[in-house]
Amino acid sequence: MKYLEVIYKDKPKTKYPSQLCKYLFDRFGMKFGDKLLDVGAGRGEFTKGFQDLGIIAIPVDRPVDFNKDPLIGEYDFVFSKSVIEHLEKPDNFLKESYKVLKPNGRIIIMTPDWQSQMHIFYNDYTHVRPYDKNGLKDLLKIYDFKEVSSEKFYQLPILWKYPLLKIISKCLQIFPVKREIKNKFIRWSRELMILATGTKI
Repeated sequence: MKYLEVIYKDKPKTKYPSQLCKYLFDRFGMKFGDKLLDVGAGRGEFTKGFQDLGIIAIPVDRPVDFNKDPLIGEYDFVFSKSVIEHLEKPDNFLKESYKVLKPNGRIIIMTPDWQSQMHIFYNDYTHVRPYDKNGLKDLLKIYDFKEVSSEKFYQLPILWKYPLLKIISKCLQIFPVKREIKNKFIRWSRELMILATGTKI
């Protein structure tokens, strides 16, 4: 399937993957030499971002079928961004993620926030299951993850550094928009992700 060639054809590579990896590295206490499985690695930008921080990051993507194939290895972290919404049934993905995590290992899942992205969610024809933060939190609990948290996440590095600026982003969400947004600050103030995480005890 030519998914990456078609969907990502007009998407230039940016600094965002490395910025997000550094944010997650700091926030979740990753250490040099930790092992991380990047599930649904796509073009490999997040794999490289973690590797540049000293993480032993292993990418898995095509031809793996996350609905049924086993995951292999043992890891401190399992990371997936924009993957779970492509799975009709997340059962195998979550069971296998739990299996390959070391004790006290952590899963980190990012997926489009349905409440803020419903108007564009199905622009990607491979999207099959939307999530909100409560549904994803419950899902991780069902599959035995502990210390579970789930939040709406802004894909704007300046907001990670200066959280008070979220006030501006929240104000931008009030006004309706009927066309594609070009300005990155406005777009990513309105189109949020969910960041959910849990640990294997």
